[in-house]
Amino acid sequence: MIEELRRLPAPAKLNLFLHVTGRRADGYHLLETVFELIDLHDCIDLKLRRDTDVVLRTPLPGVAPQQDLTVRAARLLAEHTGCRLGVEITLAKRIPMGGGLGGGSSDAATVLLGLNRLWQTHLSRAELMALALRLGADVPLFVFGRRAYATGVGETLTELPDEPAWHVVVAPPVQVPTAAVFASPQLTRNTKPFKIDGLSQRYFVYRGKNDLEPVVCAAWPPVTEALAALKRSAEQAGVDASLARMTGSGACLFCPAPDETAAAAIRQRFDEQRAGSASIGSVHTVRSLQRHPLCEWAFAR
Repeated sequence: MIEELRRLPAPAKLNLFLHVTGRRADGYHLLETVFELIDLHDCIDLKLRRDTDVVLRTPLPGVAPQQDLTVRAARLLAEHTGCRLGVEITLAKRIPMGGGLGGGSSDAATVLLGLNRLWQTHLSRAELMALALRLGADVPLFVFGRRAYATGVGETLTELPDEPAWHVVVAPPVQVPTAAVFASPQLTRNTKPFKIDGLSQRYFVYRGKNDLEPVVCAAWPPVTEALAALKRSAEQAGVDASLARMTGSGACLFCPAPDETAAAAIRQRFDEQRAGSASIGSVHTVRSLQRHPLCEWAFAR
C-alpha cells in the first residue's frame, strides 16, 4: 500500500459567465455557468495513518480544523466506504480565499481523489461526484475534471470541448462571503438561460455576464477599483476591456487574452497601476487546463 502522496494539485476554476436563472422552493439558487479549470493551484500532501484519525497539519486562519472542507471530505469518504484508515493532510495555499476561484472546493475534491488511491477505496467517478456534492455544489466539478457547462445549483455538468486560453486573474484585497451575495435583494434572479447547442467559449465570453458582479461591486469598493484597473490595463494592451469580469461570487476578476503575449502585456500594465495603489490587489497570468491533473490517475487500478 502507498504510504504517502505528495504535491497533489488542486486547481482553481473560472466562471466564464454566471447567470442566476431562478430559485428553488428550498431557497437554493438555480445557476447557469461554464467552468474552466486553470493552472493556478493549491498543493496537498496526504500521509497514511494506520488509525482512523484525520489530522490537518496546516489549519487555515479563522477556520476550525473540524470544519475545514479537506477534513470533512476525508471523513465523509471514510464513513461512506467503511474505511478504517486515517490520514494526515498538509495544505499549501496559493488560490486566494473568498475569491470565487473555488479553492476550498478544489482542495476537498483533491482529498477525495487522492484518498481514493491512498485508501484504495476504488470508487468510480460517478460515485465520487455524488459524494462530493454533499460537501458543496462546486466540489463535483473538480472530480469531473473537465471544462463544463453547468446548470441546477451548479452540479449538473456537461463536458465541453477544450479551447485552450490565457487569462489574467486579479485578486482584490478583500474576501466576499458567498451567502451574503446570494441573499442580496438587488440580485437578478431571472436571467434567461442560454441554449447549449452550438455554444463556444467565444460565445460565452462575449454574450455571457456575471449576475453577481453588480451586487459585489456595490458592497465591496475594492472589487470595483480592481475591475476598473483591470479594464484600463486591457485597453492599454489592446485587448477588449469589456471582456473583463468577476468570477463566481467574487472577489476575483479575470480578463481573457488572445495569447500569452497579450496576457503578459495586460499583467504588466496592471503591475504598473498596482505600484501606485497596492489596494487593487495581486495579479496572475494563467492558462486553461485541458483536464484536471488527477482526472484519470485517481481512478486507475
